[in-house]
Formats: sequence, C-alpha cells, structure tokens
Amino acid sequence: MFRSAAKATAVAFAHGNPSITATTWATRALSTPLRPAPRSTQLSLQTTASRRRFAFTSRMASTRAETDAFGEVQVSSDRYWGAQTERSLENFKINQPQDRMPPPIIKAFGILKGAAATVNMKYGLDPKLGKAIQQAASEVASLKLVDHFPLVVWQTGSGTQSNMNANEVISNRAIEILGGQMGSKKPVHPNDHVNMSASSNDTFPTVMHIAAVMDLEESLLPSLTSLRDALKKKSEQFEKIIKIGRTHLQDATPLTLGQEFSGYVQQLDFGIVRVKSALPHLKMLAQGGTAVGTGINTFKGFAEEIASEVSKMTGHEFITAPNKFEALGCHDAVIEASGQLNTLAASLFKIAQDIRFLGSGPRCGLGELKLPENEPGSSIMPGKVNPTQCEALTMVCTQVFGNHAATTFAGSQGNFELNVFKPVMIRNLLHSSRLLADAMTSFEKNLVEGIEADEKRIASLLNESLMLVTCLNPVIGYDLASKTAKNAHKKGITLKESAMELKVISEADFDKYVRPELMIAPSEYKK
Repeated sequence: MFRSAAKATAVAFAHGNPSITATTWATRALSTPLRPAPRSTQLSLQTTASRRRFAFTSRMASTRAETDAFGEVQVSSDRYWGAQTERSLENFKINQPQDRMPPPIIKAFGILKGAAATVNMKYGLDPKLGKAIQQAASEVASLKLVDHFPLVVWQTGSGTQSNMNANEVISNRAIEILGGQMGSKKPVHPNDHVNMSASSNDTFPTVMHIAAVMDLEESLLPSLTSLRDALKKKSEQFEKIIKIGRTHLQDATPLTLGQEFSGYVQQLDFGIVRVKSALPHLKMLAQGGTAVGTGINTFKGFAEEIASEVSKMTGHEFITAPNKFEALGCHDAVIEASGQLNTLAASLFKIAQDIRFLGSGPRCGLGELKLPENEPGSSIMPGKVNPTQCEALTMVCTQVFGNHAATTFAGSQGNFELNVFKPVMIRNLLHSSRLLADAMTSFEKNLVEGIEADEKRIASLLNESLMLVTCLNPVIGYDLASKTAKNAHKKGITLKESAMELKVISEADFDKYVRPELMIAPSEYKK
C-alpha cells in the first residue's frame, strides 16, 4: 500500500499540493463517519488524530526495533526511517503534515547521498555497499520514497534530523536491496556508510544549494522568461495605440500603450538578470567542510569530487565552496537569492496592479484594457467579473515579501561556525520560488495572453485630458499654458476652447502643435 501511496503523493506534489499526501486524503475519507459516531468512538478518533503522526490516523500494528545513542525505539515495519526520525516525529509535532520538509530538499538529499557514495567508493567504501546506497539514493531523488520523509521544517536549526532521516531511509532501503534485515544497520550503517565523510553541518547547506539552484533554473526562470515574452508580444501589439499617461494617479502626458507595456518587459528583463546573478554563489557547495569547516574525517580532493559528481547528476555546474567556514556559518547566498525574488515580486506587484486598474470598470473605471473573464466574481452581484489573476499574483507577491523578511532575519543569526536557522531559510526560498513560478504561469495563460485594448475608450480619455497642453510650453510658455489648462478645467471646456477664449494662440497653431503623436518621443532639435 505504501508504495502506491508514495507514487500518488509524488503526483500531488507535482500538481502544487505538497501539504497533503494521497495517504492523508484516503485516510481522512475512510475515517470520516457518515453519521454521528458514539461518544467512545469520537474520543478514540480524537486521541488518534492528536498524534498527527505523518498524517496517518492509524498505523499498522507490526513494528521493528530501531536504535540510536538514546536506546531502542519502535518503528512501524512498513517505514524505512529509523530511531532518530521517529524521535523527531515525537518531539516536533508542529503543524504536521503541512510544514514537512519540501520535496526539492528530499530530492536534493537523494542526489547528494548518491554522489557521496560514488566518491566514497574511491576512498574506501565497499563497492557492494556503495552501489546499494546509490540505488536507494536514486529512489529518494526520484521522490519514490517521499512518504518516508515525514519531518517538518520546525526541528533542529542545522537540519540534522532531516539528514538522519535521509541516512536512515537510504540505509534501510540499501539493507533491503542486499537482503538484510531492516533496523539491523548491517551491512549498511546510516552513519558509518551513508553519512561517510560528512556532517549534517555541511550536508544540509549543500542540499539547500542544490535544491535552490534546481528550482530556480528549472522552474522559476522558465516561467519568468515566458511571462516576459508574453508581455513583449503585447507591447508590440499595442505600439501604435496612443493613450494618456498617469503620474501620482493623475493625468499626465501621452505615451503609447506599447511603451507602457515595454516598461513591464524591462522590469522582467532585469528580473531575469537578477535571479541569474544569485546563482553563482548558490552553486558553491559546503560539502567537505564537515562539522565546523575544517574538513575533519574527509580526504584531500573529496570536496571537489563531490561538486563534480553532483554537477554530472543534475546537469548544473556546481563547485566546492572556496571557504567552508563561510559556507557553514552563514547563508548569505540564500538571502541574496531571496532578495532577488523579493525584487521580482515587487516588479510583478506593480505590473499586476497597473493592469488591474487599467482594466477597471467595466463602465465606471478606467476601462482602457479588456481583461479575460474567467469566472463569476460575486455571490450577490449578478454579472460581476473580477481581476482575479491580478489579485492572486499580488497576494503571492505579498507572501514573498514576508518570506524574505523572515529569511533575512534568519540569515543574520549565524553564531560562530554555524547558522542554526537553515530549514526555515531554505523552506522560504523554495516557497517563494514555487509560488512565483506558478503564479507567473497562471498570470500569463489566464490573463496576459487574452488582454485587449479598448481603443475607443483610450481615445476618449486622451482627447479629454488637459495635460496635452504640455506641448504648448515651448510655444507660449509655461505660465500661459498653465492658465489655459486651469481655465479649461474650471469652466469644463476643452483645451482648444480655452486657448481660443484666452487668445494665447491661433487656432491654426493650436492644431499644429497639440498633436498627441508628436508627444510620445523626443523631437529633433532645429537650429
């Protein structure tokens, strides 16, 4: 059963619902009574539910003994994890299962442990054990064993429990592959073999960077680039539509709708550059620093070979960190990347906000853009349709701002040779990356691609604007131009009518100079 549940869970992760496993949904459905249950049954269910053990409301009765330095622990026989994972489940019942370690971290653990086995076989690890570890690690990397990683982010700040979760799962799976008895730690020991030449203090930072790079390059950047391209198409489509500009939410001089959208395109161009600029530091791996950065219990060349092997396995070019003390004691690279996503979120908020206002209406707003109508917008007002994609994107951006604030503080909390806020930092970075990637794709497909210009409305607003008077500044001077605009506004007449009334310019010259198409670019200087 747990094999098929793991597969279903991986599908759930891929479809954007990493909080709830397939097993959870099945268990909830089976445990929900169709009619009020007897009092004794209700109490029994409440007691069971209160345990919140990886979202299972029932456990198989069969268990096996697992041991660690604190002694023996009973673990369900259908689970690959061991004693330290079981203790963490008991000690950190904090928002289970919603805040489990993100799947990209689990995937990165599988990659790193497999790479370590490859390198360790060059430094004395029995090839028979090494190959079994590689096979088990590959299953972890594929998320085949995702249901065996139940720990939440809220644990030790070094990520030690999650590192041991990986060590125990890979150890027991490798033992199973070799025909041994799970829980025996023979012939594959979680510490001696899976964690060979490593410490949680260099392993978890390495996993953080692997997960971040893969998520940013494989998910965030493609979504960002695609949205940028979609806005570029709209900019070109709207290049000849002249509209009134707005500054301070007040009328300003004209520009084209294409020019307005070109600003959005440039924001995202810079966003791409910013995200890419954060990658080189994330591609520096801490592995090889072990406990405090000195590399105790490793060999010369080990760190470089780990980086090389991870590069081969992922297709991303990683290198060993030039200074392991920096790599363990702080996570400035994660803060930097989070900061770039924070800036990107600010850009996206502005874009979504502009489009929302430009599409406001349909009859009493600005109404310059026609936005796709995707779903009903009100439970009480018939016919109402709301700019929901803009609202969703701005909420995502708000969450990213919050994630970055927490990440920044967490990153400042390194003490001496170790920062102990690692799990929350990488959780926030990955959360921001995935939210932005998904939201940008949704915004592009469900809004940007279907945006249309209401040219009639745009022309009407343009012709009514008093700011067209700006082009008269070089002709009659600022003071007379200002007087003309104020007179028109006060009396509710057009600029031309005001100019004729005040006799500040001839009708022919007014028609010659007050032309919006001449106001959207610098003019040629004539001597």
